[in-house]
This record gives sequence, structure tokens and C-alpha cells, in this order.
Amino acid sequence: MAPRSTQILEAAARVIARRGVRGLRVEELAAEAGVSTALIYYHFKDRTGILRKTLEFISDRAERYTTRLDPDAEPLGPREELEQTLLLELQDTTEVRENSSAWGELRASAVFEPELREDLARATLTWVQEVAALLGQVRPMAPAVALAGAAERLTALLEGLSMRWLSGTLQIAHARTLLGEAIDAEVERLGR
Repeated sequence: MAPRSTQILEAAARVIARRGVRGLRVEELAAEAGVSTALIYYHFKDRTGILRKTLEFISDRAERYTTRLDPDAEPLGPREELEQTLLLELQDTTEVRENSSAWGELRASAVFEPELREDLARATLTWVQEVAALLGQVRPMAPAVALAGAAERLTALLEGLSMRWLSGTLQIAHARTLLGEAIDAEVERLGR
């Protein structure tokens, strides 16, 4: 992606995380990104284009920070990789807070903006499939339908825990504990 497009998408994620999708104004986005509104329209055509590309951007960014490994660390086993990938979605960093807030806003706005539903469904399906693949490495004999169901439950729980954490109704340590317990339960269930 071109540096200017990336700069605009980073700004869009910040604005959406701060003001919500309904609060996203192209003029404010241009000011946040330090570019002209004409450049935004050149790259993204319209507001829907901005929202779609921002959804793609935050999905890609989440994949980067949940799969980042310490090059000096020992390789992770399948179970540890699954846990790390999911638990890294609950980090108290600016990037994760912003990403999680923007994801929640985009998900909620799809209720009112049908043009986002297909993109959101595709991004969610990709995430569920990635988690199902990780679960399959932990439980290679589990049926695909069981892996998909466990992945759906874990990703849905993670979204809910994230929103509660971001809204201040749940401490991050407790959210991480609950998610860890859910991972244990799903892995055990898949082993039966």
C-alpha cells in the first residue's frame, strides 16, 4: 500500500476509535492525516471506500501484532501459539486499543450500513478460519465442523471481552483469564 494511503488509513482508525463511524467526517480525517480531502477522495472514492479499506487495514494490523514473535524465543507449540494469538488481542497498548475500538465500531455500524456487511463478514470469516486452523494444530483429529464452532465461540467471546474491557466494565487481567479458561474448555471439548 502506498505510504499516503497507509497514513490516511492509520488516521481513519484513530478517528473511528475516538469518535465512532458515525463521527467520521472526511474533513476531520484529512486534518488528522495531514492531507487534503481531495487526496482522500482520490485514494478511496467515497466514505464507504474509506470504511471498507479501514476495516481491511485494521484486520491486517491485528494479524501483524498477534503473530509477531520474538526471534530469540523458543518456538511455540501449537497450544501456546493458539493462546498467544488470542491473548495478544487483549493488550493494553495504543495500537491494540485503537484497533479493537475501531473494529467494534465498524461491526456495530454494519447494522446501519449494509454496504459494510459483506466486508465485515469476509474479515470475520478469515479470522474464524485462522483460529480454527490453530485449533486444528492443537487437536488434529477434531472434525472441521467442531473446529469451526470452537473458533466461532472463541472469536465471539474475544470480541465481547474486548468491548467490555474498552468500555471499562472489565479489567484486562480478568478478561485475559476468562479467555484463557475458554481456550482450555474448547480444547478439552475438541479432545473428546
